[in-house]
Amino acid sequence: MPAQPAHLATRLDEPTLTEGGTLVVDGRELRVTVSSRRRRLGLTVERDRSLTLHAPQGCTVARAEAFVRGSEAWIAVKTQLSDERRQLHPIRTLRDGEIHRYLGRDYRLLVVDDEPGERTSPRGTSSGADPVRLVAGRLRLHASVAAHPPLARKALADWYSRAGERWMRGRLQPWAARMDVPEPSVRVRDLGHRWGSFSPATADSGVVSLHWATFQLPIHLVDYVVAHELAHARVSGHGDAYWRLLGRALPECRRLKAELDELGRGVWMGDVAG
Repeated sequence: MPAQPAHLATRLDEPTLTEGGTLVVDGRELRVTVSSRRRRLGLTVERDRSLTLHAPQGCTVARAEAFVRGSEAWIAVKTQLSDERRQLHPIRTLRDGEIHRYLGRDYRLLVVDDEPGERTSPRGTSSGADPVRLVAGRLRLHASVAAHPPLARKALADWYSRAGERWMRGRLQPWAARMDVPEPSVRVRDLGHRWGSFSPATADSGVVSLHWATFQLPIHLVDYVVAHELAHARVSGHGDAYWRLLGRALPECRRLKAELDELGRGVWMGDVAG
């Protein structure tokens, strides 16, 4: 991630970046995050090829535009790498017998008819039971939902979200203690092509968000994603100070990052066959 030192105070009449806003530079749109803890500008190319601009408080639009234009070569290299990785993510058919992973283990998808006494709603979901359940080593998916790939995709993503949130209960506190940060709340949701994110939110403890697809990874890589995001409670960006902090809590963090980069290419991110 390129970085640029903070400048001296800017003129009061110069427009500045705002948290959660967007910046368009030469037709390229960037999502903007602003933090009072940052001293440098930085860029992140997300796995879906979107760009995030990380800026210190009070950064002017003009300075940010110049920084982005000066980072064109870096953006091109990182975007190409993102494309290569993105192409490897599997596309699922969500049919009977297909293999899906949960916490690193393989489970076969079993398409089943509605259980006796269950009624199917107009939206295709069965009342009285979740459309996806893990039973006896099989991921059971209702046939009424499987018949509609978008519904089946949503049902599986919802199941990963519920299962992930349950699994995370009590698991975050030891990592927060190791990182010497308050224990944040956890949300599991669709984050596009990011494994996780950290937001200070309005509470002191903040919020760690995890992509539902993260829970397909082996447990030790889920823990790495959690630790990775918790480190952002103290250090923004991914500079040397960030990796020193993470390395103190997780000495093998560099090896785990490389493993995640490699193994993560084969994780299903929600793409289904048309």
